[in-house]
Amino acid sequence: MTMDEQLEAYKEDFSLLGDKDAIVEYILDLGKQNDMRLKPDEKNEKTLIKGCSSPAWMVEECKDGKVHFRVEGSSSLAKGMIPLLLKIFNDRTPDEILSFDASKLNELGFDKILSPTRLQSMEAFLKRIYSFAKECKEKN
Repeated sequence: MTMDEQLEAYKEDFSLLGDKDAIVEYILDLGKQNDMRLKPDEKNEKTLIKGCSSPAWMVEECKDGKVHFRVEGSSSLAKGMIPLLLKIFNDRTPDEILSFDASKLNELGFDKILSPTRLQSMEAFLKRIYSFAKECKEKN
């Protein structure tokens, strides 16, 4: 599934859910199912995502021409947003990521369901993803 196709699938899911509260509950449920954990020594100043409202860490890897992310967040909302966003961005080529317009995520209505602080956190997360995709592309 392409990044755009995954975005469309989320749009369909969100439209079926209908309202803001149901969408937030969906995201929180994703967080409860999220079993991605980093090792304690991987949670450090280098992996900390700067600009997030609650602590979150990202370990990036460029391998076999693709970008791979492992992420752990500390808040229940972050734990749900992580798998949602990683389904779009993880295990992609740098070119796929860099050619994807992140403003398309606005089509999911995050501006209506996330507080301004949480939106800034998502922007920090995306900035880190795009920055690493660029770095990975330059190395290959």
